[in-house]
Amino acid sequence: MGKLWFNGNIYTMEKEDAKTDAVYTEDGWIKAVGNRIEIQHRFNPEEKIDLQGASMYPGFTDSHLHMIGLGETLTSLDLSACTSAEEMKESLQEKSHFLEKGKWLTGEGWNENNFSDRKIFHRLELDEIAPEQPVLLTRICRHAALANSLALQYAGITKDTPDPEGGVIVRDNAGEPTGYLLDQAADLVKHVMPPVRDEDLRKALETAVQSMIQLGLTGGHTEDLNYYGGFLRTFRVFEDTITKQGRTFRTNLLVHHEVLENMREEGYEYGPVDDSLSFGAVKIFADGALGGRTALLRDPYNDAPETSGVAIHSKKGMEKIVISAREEQMPVAVHVIGDRALEYTVDVLEEHPPPEGKRDRLIHAQVTPPDLIERLQQMEVVFDLQPRFVLSDFPWVEERLGQKRLTSSFAWKTLLDAGLNCAGSSDAPIEPVDPLQGIHAAIARRKPNEDHQGFLPEQKLTRFEAVSLYTTGSAAATGQENELGKIAPGFRADFTILEEDIFHIPVDDIVNATVKGTVINETFQYSSIKT
Repeated sequence: MGKLWFNGNIYTMEKEDAKTDAVYTEDGWIKAVGNRIEIQHRFNPEEKIDLQGASMYPGFTDSHLHMIGLGETLTSLDLSACTSAEEMKESLQEKSHFLEKGKWLTGEGWNENNFSDRKIFHRLELDEIAPEQPVLLTRICRHAALANSLALQYAGITKDTPDPEGGVIVRDNAGEPTGYLLDQAADLVKHVMPPVRDEDLRKALETAVQSMIQLGLTGGHTEDLNYYGGFLRTFRVFEDTITKQGRTFRTNLLVHHEVLENMREEGYEYGPVDDSLSFGAVKIFADGALGGRTALLRDPYNDAPETSGVAIHSKKGMEKIVISAREEQMPVAVHVIGDRALEYTVDVLEEHPPPEGKRDRLIHAQVTPPDLIERLQQMEVVFDLQPRFVLSDFPWVEERLGQKRLTSSFAWKTLLDAGLNCAGSSDAPIEPVDPLQGIHAAIARRKPNEDHQGFLPEQKLTRFEAVSLYTTGSAAATGQENELGKIAPGFRADFTILEEDIFHIPVDDIVNATVKGTVINETFQYSSIKT
């Protein structure tokens, strides 16, 4: 009654180069691996899946992204490809031309580091581009945004408006807002924008899931529950789009600390809701991002000595949130980029360790000095890494951090060599959600076809280590290492099938590998395999 998978390079990910001849699955689980003839004789499978020489891996899982945000980017004005301020201006002008008066002009993904002049638009320039529309443009890091005068007016932001806790309203020499809003300051504008419709949220999530499946992903750990009209409304969108449509996509929902009480009031708790949806760790933001100089550092920024970044919470404030998570027997997932923010986080988590059998998560962790790594080795933590950040942040990040601090930054190999659990992710829509791009970045630490040894080449991962981030690593992040991330008896029948063998093709060819099938619960969610 089950299925036999054979005639391919089947990598189990139990150890480097471990392969098996065939796999037998039944009711969504792997029942046996080994010799095809023996398995066929033992189980008499009802269906036989001929892989036709393709390579099969445990299902790839993105351990940290924003799925609704990804869908919004895929269906809205995407500024991430703009390579000059003029190109960004033209995109905004074209979008504004087709919008009615008073409609919000929104865009995602701009990055001034891609511009030769590093230009950040002033609100008055945005006024000229869209004189009759409020404008809000979210930076690639999602820790900064640009607003025009009309948007600031709607939000009540004036010269006299104080900076909100955990945010900065950037001002000119006269004290007037420039329209550049850092971290929590951008929320002042977001809170006065028209609420997004349920059908728009469903469309965004549907678009994201379909894109992820076609790219070979069998699951994602996503953080969306605090941004679209409240916990219950957003959770219902996930239920409607995934569970009620009968789609299987393993979705782990991080719970932003501001909606933790809402989750409890609605009768939900940590763990699985059904076969596709589960509630994960409590999400906390410790700091911002390096791009906008809001990541919290121990020492001032190398290129802006007047600042060391922004703490989203005081250490006491973070401790209070962690304690509330522990009361619900939940781990936490902390967005932490700078070394000072990491130090504060380690201090708090040492005092309040996770419940037995659970692991806390450190998302990004881009600056990890040796003294903190030594302490982290004694803790139950998993790092959610984004290999593509190396491609996006270098070489300009060298200006931010300086050479001395750079040696302990983006140090994925150092973390693995220290025996720390690491998972792989995109932080989409900040980076492309394609796991093959993340795997390539972890191995090469440069863009395809660039002629250099990679940024901080001593931190390159082996191919096995890179693929492990998206298989065994992502499974460990949710405590599912005994059922996800390997092709072995007792594990879920989730597979990513590629036409090419990414362990043996030229490294730059990895990004162009063809997804032949995405299998969840032994069922094809996407397939181009001819049968």
